Parts: sequence; C-alpha cells; structure tokens
Amino acid sequence: MNYRTLHDWNITASEAIRLQRELATQVREEPLSPDSIRLAAGSDMSFDGQNSDPNAPVFAGFIVLDVPGFAVHERAGVQTTSPFPYIPGLLSFREVPPLLAAWEKLTVRPDVLLADGQGRAHPRRFGLACHLGLVLDVPTIGVAKTLFVGTHDPLPSAAGSWTPLRDKDEVIGAVVRTRADVSPVYVSVGHRVDLPSAIEIVLRCTHKTRLPETSRLAHSFVNELRRNAS
Repeated sequence: MNYRTLHDWNITASEAIRLQRELATQVREEPLSPDSIRLAAGSDMSFDGQNSDPNAPVFAGFIVLDVPGFAVHERAGVQTTSPFPYIPGLLSFREVPPLLAAWEKLTVRPDVLLADGQGRAHPRRFGLACHLGLVLDVPTIGVAKTLFVGTHDPLPSAAGSWTPLRDKDEVIGAVVRTRADVSPVYVSVGHRVDLPSAIEIVLRCTHKTRLPETSRLAHSFVNELRRNAS
C-alpha cells in the first residue's frame, strides 16, 4: 500500500521535536461511524536485543481483521533495523519507518488502524498514532497499555466504563475499561477520528482480553516473526 512522504527520517532529536509541533496542526479530528468499519488493522513492533542498540533487529507488522468476527484478512511484516535512538516522546521516529516497510506489503487498505501507542495523549499532541495516521492517511486510533501524560478521575470497574484523560484543562484522550476489574487502556485520537468514535471502536474491537483483537493479534504476529528469525 502507498503512503505519503512528509519529511526526511534522518533527523536529530531537536528537529524531531520541531516536526512534532508542526505536524500536530495537520491532524484531523472527525467522527467515524463504527458501523462503517469492515476491515480493522492493528500494528505493533518487536525488538530483538536492547532497545537502545541501533543495530538490533526490529520486527514490524500489521494485521487486518474482518469486522465483526475478527477473522484474519491479511497480515504483513518485516525484519529491519531502526537507527533512530530510543528517546521517550519521540517513539514514532524510531517505529514508523519499519512500520512503513511492512505497510508496503499490504494489499488492502483498512477502514481504521488501531496503533500500539499514544495519539493525542502526548506532551506535544503528536504520538505514534498521529504520526502513523498522518503518513498513511488512514483513520487511526492510539491504544496504549500505559499512561504517558495526563491525569484522570477514578474509573469504575465495569467493562465499557471510561473517563476523560486530561492534561491541565485539555482532554487528550480517555481511560477505557475494556474488561471488568482489569487494568484499563489509554485511548486517544490518532488521525481522521474523534474521541467518542475512537472509544466505541476500541470497545467493539475488544473480545475476550484487555486489548482489542487488533492489538492482541498484531503483538502475537510480530513476536512470531522474531521467534522465527532466531
């Protein structure tokens, strides 16, 4: 599948921060009907060795699922390297290039992508899901397993409960309980979706585990790639 070239990837950390602030203004937040989704994709990465080693093999992949039912429609992955160093807050500059190599192998364009990382829930409002969504020009949702920035009120224990994630006075995402009495996930806008739509889509894509099936199966896929390369 094709994607857009927005900038050079061979840049410094200070240049990356400047780019984040610039590109954050291009992210679009708009409603996306969950009923319109027939193909939902998940993306993930797996690193072999130390995360700080620029020469360590990187395994990146996408999995595309039929909705509803979650049958695997297609998957595509690559083994490569990612020379950009691990720097908190600049994760997308390390992870997006390998993911683009995997994206090129896909033959179908999903209706929505659930990325393993933050979207607007980022200090500069431009996390991995925003960067990936903007480059791919696909509706994209950030689904993170841990809190990166922001605070929230206590979350009820019932499945489907959620509460806004705020940074000062700004709502930057939602803390969503996908399973009763299980740790929540952190949902935020990536691109071409709004927060209410993102929350509903994540809940619809969740089946028997804490993570959406897109995230769970993408994680299994890239780890399978890593094991097979050993």
